[in-house]
Amino acid sequence: EDGIRDTSVTGVQTCALPILFMKSTWLEQGLNIGRAKKEEVENRIEVEKVIKFLQIEAIRKTPVAKLPYGLQKRVELARALVAEPKVLLLDEPMAGMNLEEKQDMSCFILEINKEFGVTTVIIEHDVGVVMDISDHVVVLDYGKKIGDGTPDEVMNNQDVIDAYLGVSH
Repeated sequence: EDGIRDTSVTGVQTCALPILFMKSTWLEQGLNIGRAKKEEVENRIEVEKVIKFLQIEAIRKTPVAKLPYGLQKRVELARALVAEPKVLLLDEPMAGMNLEEKQDMSCFILEINKEFGVTTVIIEHDVGVVMDISDHVVVLDYGKKIGDGTPDEVMNNQDVIDAYLGVSH
């Protein structure tokens, strides 16, 4: 009401927010009858699956704003996964993380396709992370594609080497 963000939302409540595919009516949902009951159970099962996958069971009742940064990023990833996307676009998922948090997030990102069947597209400036977790890499320099291929192919591409070593344009 007063423009202040509610910091009391817990990780589980946050994960439940993006469930967008409810078929029940607002009346069924309000009275918890008909299709709404079944959908609620199905959605809770999906949320629990994601919570377990991301290993955030222990923080389920903690307000998100009180979590360390790396765990906040996991909750954000959980919110995206419970929406059941076909393609997941992650914009700098490792930004601001320490080494341990990056390693944890990298493991989760690697397992997303296997666990949920979701293709993941990552925009990331940490070249080490990109090369470690990617099957296919595309490199842009000032909006122009300069590299496209496997991590090894891209790392040996002279245009990519020049761009990252700072050869003048």
